Amino acid sequence: MAISKLNLPQGVSAHAFKSPVLLAESLALNVAKQLSDAIDAQGTATLVVSGGRSPVAFFQHLAKQALDWSNVVISLADERWVPVEHADSNAGLIKRYLLQGPAAKAQFLSLYSASANLEQAAEQADRLLSELPVIDVLILGMGDDGHTASLFPNSPNLTEALQVDGTRRCWPMLAPTVPHQRLTMSRALLASAKHKVLSISGQSKLTTLSFALAGDDVAEMPVRAFLQPTLEIYWCP
Repeated sequence: MAISKLNLPQGVSAHAFKSPVLLAESLALNVAKQLSDAIDAQGTATLVVSGGRSPVAFFQHLAKQALDWSNVVISLADERWVPVEHADSNAGLIKRYLLQGPAAKAQFLSLYSASANLEQAAEQADRLLSELPVIDVLILGMGDDGHTASLFPNSPNLTEALQVDGTRRCWPMLAPTVPHQRLTMSRALLASAKHKVLSISGQSKLTTLSFALAGDDVAEMPVRAFLQPTLEIYWCP
């Protein structure tokens, strides 16, 4: 299957690359341009990224871009509820690969807190995110089950987290097939981003995306909430 064969909604654009390195380089240039334009227009820029292994090369390339990093705010679409020092911490990933060199001057808003339980951690993150400026650029990934951020099918709180007009910014979430409890930005907050990118790799992700495009049950495949006009899709084998 080729990404050009997908039945994309009008207004959704797709970019195919021959390798993960080429995708990372192009995405970093695109994001840097968007952030630079936002700084020129309003003095600051806000970037929300996803964690996991896939974005590492993108983070490394983005950190090398010439930006006024002191006027950039960075946060995470979702987080595993583990300390920053934990190998699975998305905040730790950001600090190791993105907040390096000049990019270390960026302000980072972490979703994690060492609260008594996951609900309290989500409530604290929700309060923190009330200080988050308008999101200029959002980078999402997608799992083979159609989840994005930590909006997992069949997870408790999913219905509330997927509300289009929900006012809560952060929800506690459980990933059915992986051990860690999660924190995730709500659909409403993620959808408010001015510029949205879905970055995926591999043929299995194309198959998942094709299935997502063929239906409209957002709870079944939460990524469907973002397959709307203005979305950019970046893909490589």
